[in-house]
Amino acid sequence: MKWYQEKEKAAGEKRLLFSWYVYKLFGKKALQLIAVVVSLCTFVFSKQLRTYTRKNLSIIFEYTKNKDAKPTIINMYKNILNYALSLVDKMETCARTFDIKKLNFAEETDKEELLKQMNEKKGIFFICTHIGNIEVLRTFISNPENYIWPMNPHANIFLSKSQCKIFNNFLSKISAKVDSSTYPVEDIDMSTAVEIQEKLEHGDIVFIAGDRVSAGSSVITFKTDFLNRQAEFPSGTFKLAQLTQAPVYFIAALKAKKDTYKIYVKKFEQNNSLTKKQNLSKMQAEYIKFLEEITRIAPLQFYHFYDMFD
Repeated sequence: MKWYQEKEKAAGEKRLLFSWYVYKLFGKKALQLIAVVVSLCTFVFSKQLRTYTRKNLSIIFEYTKNKDAKPTIINMYKNILNYALSLVDKMETCARTFDIKKLNFAEETDKEELLKQMNEKKGIFFICTHIGNIEVLRTFISNPENYIWPMNPHANIFLSKSQCKIFNNFLSKISAKVDSSTYPVEDIDMSTAVEIQEKLEHGDIVFIAGDRVSAGSSVITFKTDFLNRQAEFPSGTFKLAQLTQAPVYFIAALKAKKDTYKIYVKKFEQNNSLTKKQNLSKMQAEYIKFLEEITRIAPLQFYHFYDMFD
């Protein structure tokens, strides 16, 4: 079963708003405590979730030999708990109270390169992932100290329309300031590509995940070896990146020690001696390698709670 064939796992909008008010009134620690209890109940009562978590961790452990990925009961629960706690961090990001000092780049040169791109108002096409918590990057992008211009770049985010409707509505209600636009991945067409290209030419930023097949493009995919198993990925993400002709970066934000995050970045370098089709294959292959590298680093932040592998 694909992830988009399942009912949305997010809580109802009223429950999310309740969590938001808990955060606003009692702070992050109280919400984290609720996340611990909710994730434990979910783990105990959802056999399907435990089955998929065990399978995914088994594959990761077999590939990485990282003991954190060993599919024990404790590690399976930690995987689910980490996801719940990442949602708390997302709330903190939306409230614009996430401390910029908690964000660090694995390579300082990557940070400098991205800041140079943004200050020169050159568009950036980020291909992100559901490993880690990319949402915290909003804090970096919206930090006025990063720019010589009075306004930070506008972000354009591709999300699932059908699966994330409740959560997206919730985010729109609690956001004090809208500095981003959302696009449903199911509705991407040539007009979308043209619009996004124009935005990138004006210095906008684009975020789109490359590791989940959407309901609207379930036949526009490619299969490849990932963690020594066959898995399916969306071709449309990489074709859109290629069409825009903007600089393409693979990016992930992985939780580290003491409530901090480390940002991993890899720039895709097009080979001008290759054909368009060959460069597309090169981009896909390098992205898969990037996914394997960050999975090795943080196996318990692998937030694919469905049957990803053949």
